[in-house]
Amino acid sequence: MRRFYIYITFFFFSFNILHLNAQGNFILNDNVSDRINFEFISNLIIVPIEVNGVELSFVLDTGVSKPILFNLSEKDSLDLKNAKTFYLHGLGAEGKFKALRSTQNTFKIGNVGSVNQDLFVVFDEAINFTPRLGVLVHGIIGYDVFKDFVVEVNYSSKYLRLHKANSFKPKNSKKWKSIPMSIHGRKPFIDTKVTIDNQQQDVKLLIDTGSSDALWLFEDESLGLFPKENMIFHDYLGQGLSGSVYGKRSKVEQFTISDFMLSKANVAFPDSTSIDKTKIFKERNGSLGGDILKRFNLFFDYSNGRLYLKKNSYFKDAFTYNNSGIVLEHNGSVFVNEEIRMPSYDNFGDNRNDNSVQINFSINYIMKLKPAYKIVELRASSNAYQSGLRVGDVLININGKQAYDFKLPEINRILHGKTGKPIRLRIERNGKNMLFKFRLDDAFKINEPSN
Repeated sequence: MRRFYIYITFFFFSFNILHLNAQGNFILNDNVSDRINFEFISNLIIVPIEVNGVELSFVLDTGVSKPILFNLSEKDSLDLKNAKTFYLHGLGAEGKFKALRSTQNTFKIGNVGSVNQDLFVVFDEAINFTPRLGVLVHGIIGYDVFKDFVVEVNYSSKYLRLHKANSFKPKNSKKWKSIPMSIHGRKPFIDTKVTIDNQQQDVKLLIDTGSSDALWLFEDESLGLFPKENMIFHDYLGQGLSGSVYGKRSKVEQFTISDFMLSKANVAFPDSTSIDKTKIFKERNGSLGGDILKRFNLFFDYSNGRLYLKKNSYFKDAFTYNNSGIVLEHNGSVFVNEEIRMPSYDNFGDNRNDNSVQINFSINYIMKLKPAYKIVELRASSNAYQSGLRVGDVLININGKQAYDFKLPEINRILHGKTGKPIRLRIERNGKNMLFKFRLDDAFKINEPSN
């Protein structure tokens, strides 16, 4: 059950892999620690990793037990070792999918390396999360990094530091809190508390850096884990390795981890059809994702079962929802004539005595490839749907600015704006150019779908 969730709603889902042979460890030869800078996109950590000499991009995902590659092109040309067919399981409609298992691969992260790594490769064009994330991602990696080091995750400065476990000194400052962390099925779990409808409940959560959502809970009325009726909307939750996942979105009154409390945190309750409970750690009540984790700087100490955390500059950020109900993805590229002004200098034929130079600007054009964006999910209860927008519409401009001048996370931030903010989208549908206007609504206000 692994989720990879793009800024608004986009997830991987962790998978179960059983009966694997032991393999080599990651090794840092000289220094006691090594720093690796990462990209922080849509609440996700993206790190560069060399696999068999080829540099690829991975989401660092504590919810995954083995590395998996899913977006390889011919130019990546990996030399896969000892590949055999294997089946993986994940959240989504289909439940399982075919992959290749490859052994004895060489991995390098910064100055840390391993020469005997297993990895799984999925050659399925439908499993490509890059379009909805907006940046190139080849795969996900988790346990194999965390098991060999104390892993420091500094969200505020955007770097990892891998500390040799025998050289790590636990944090003793009052600003740092240390809490127990258990490892089950190669995944980390912690005990936290949630308050729903004035009732506080203890919950055991998977720590899931591969989800950019805040919190997932598995609905269980006997434990008081269900959304309030007046604080709920149905939505697309994310794209799993084996299909789309839908469910309910809501808020918890309070989320508590150690001595830290967060009010009105976002929560999602996935549909039961998306969850195979036979493959879930039986004590697990849900997942803790990037929209909460990013509010702390962290140290993961798997070997001693401890998580150290300290709040950072993100701690007080508001929890927002996609009030537009629109989910976009990259839809290829378009050629655009971009205007450039070229200066030309001319002092010939000038009868002035001040040795001045006349500067003229001539306008030229250069062809550039720019991203195109398409609506791939649209909440039927949203104002955007009521305005006439539909899945499949290709975005031309947003609020009068060309869509191709935005990066996808930038557009997503606009769609996460405050209730009542006016939005103008010009789209292309079946060769026709159309303009739609709507206001960002309150996601919890239910509008009746248009016919």
